[in-house]
Amino acid sequence: MASSLSGIIDFSKPSLHACIAAIAFNPTAWNIVARNEYRNKTVTRIFGGNARYGCYFLALCIFSAGIVRDSLYHRALLEQPKLKLLPEPLDTLLPAALFILGQTFVITSTWALGITGTFLGDYFGILMDHRVEGFPFNVLRDPMYVGSTMSFAATALWYERPAGLIITAYVYIVYLIALQFEGPFTDMIYSKRESAKAESKKEL
Repeated sequence: MASSLSGIIDFSKPSLHACIAAIAFNPTAWNIVARNEYRNKTVTRIFGGNARYGCYFLALCIFSAGIVRDSLYHRALLEQPKLKLLPEPLDTLLPAALFILGQTFVITSTWALGITGTFLGDYFGILMDHRVEGFPFNVLRDPMYVGSTMSFAATALWYERPAGLIITAYVYIVYLIALQFEGPFTDMIYSKRESAKAESKKEL
């Protein structure tokens, strides 16, 4: 198995190790920070009790870490073996279309959710009034993660790096694992709010 992969991925490159570490670090770190925030309000306390400022700070951290991760991915790709993956003109048309579609999912989901909805505002107690059901959430359950994965794949195809497709599969697995933690926890937060509302109505 290792010998068959040696022609398409160079495991000796430090840039590959840094990229793999960054991909795993980002969702892991933010889940840990967000859960701590929900239970202990650590970030909110740093900002004098202002949950919104705390959420904006976390959003900036997440966005910055994403840029670093993408930069590491780009650098890792350029140091990996190159191999023709698609015939012309698909070698440019397909990755371009995939990237545009992926970024469309990412940007429109961010627009629909807003800053606090996108960047874990519910862990800060900043809850949305209702579930977003318009595009792209009427097409995909997790458009941001899917769109990001599509962009990783598009970049690998554009630079003709088979290693990038392997990294993309790894990205998707990391996202799936992260969703196993994020989804149920977020559902619990909103469920508790609905229960609190129901109790308030009973008291009235």
